[in-house]
Amino acid sequence: MKKILANLLLGAIAFGFVTVACAATNEAKAAYKAAKNSATATYKEARAKCDALSGNPKDVCIEEAKAAEKRSKAEAEAKYKNTPKEHMKARIAAADGDYAVAKQKCNAQTGNAKDVCMEEAKAAHTKAVVDAKSSQKIGEVKSEAKDDKRDADYKVATEKCDSLAGPAKDACVAAAKSKYGK
Repeated sequence: MKKILANLLLGAIAFGFVTVACAATNEAKAAYKAAKNSATATYKEARAKCDALSGNPKDVCIEEAKAAEKRSKAEAEAKYKNTPKEHMKARIAAADGDYAVAKQKCNAQTGNAKDVCMEEAKAAHTKAVVDAKSSQKIGEVKSEAKDDKRDADYKVATEKCDSLAGPAKDACVAAAKSKYGK
């Protein structure tokens, strides 16, 4: 009878955790959709303001609106998925948007000044993309280093257990396995 009650209690607790996890997922999805819709609405408002302009200032205004929308949507997706790869994609999307705006601004210039402006824009874009990619790789390297350190500590702990025998050795190895997640 006690086992049945204990199992029912554990089942109710587990169901509670699953319900909370599903609710958190639904809230995150709703926030993601709201952020995307907000980005689209903000873009439409900014784009409408650009219609009053003409020539290159209008083109720059449109690119700025597109870049802001692209950045907002990428950040929303990165926050929703919450992976290093998505955060990297968001940083690259921001760099792409900034690059498009910079290119439009360069179009107002002529001759060598335009060429210099375009090269500066390309350089800034390249640096931003490289920084985004390297930050992801640094995170991966740190994760691998953490795993390597844990493996090394586990080997040391099991080596220490070798000096023991019988149940003491078994207990020592079991403790090392649980401590280092093996």
